[in-house]
Amino acid sequence: MKENKILYGTEDMEVLTAQLDTLSAITDSRLNVNADNVDSGLAKLVLTLVELIRKLIEKQAMRRVEGGTLTDEEIERLGETLMKLENKMEELKKYFNLSDRDLNINLGPLGDLM
Repeated sequence: MKENKILYGTEDMEVLTAQLDTLSAITDSRLNVNADNVDSGLAKLVLTLVELIRKLIEKQAMRRVEGGTLTDEEIERLGETLMKLENKMEELKKYFNLSDRDLNINLGPLGDLM
């Protein structure tokens, strides 16, 4: 009885390995919540949303600063507020043992969130 075998060249194996690494990275970065890790999964989701909103606010603030629509006092307050928010995010990420990479959820065909 003859067995069917698929033979791969070295280049084929390298491409296959790269694709498997990509798929592994995608599945690792998706939100994975189950009964055992619901607290950390919820923290990850909430912190991801807060980080996304923080980055959007920061971009909008930079547009306003560059557009000249803010006074020096408003710019100072905005800078302080954004720094405090960033520091608080770092504190929360440490508390929940999360990194920036953990908060960058993969959206499948759309790519990474941030």
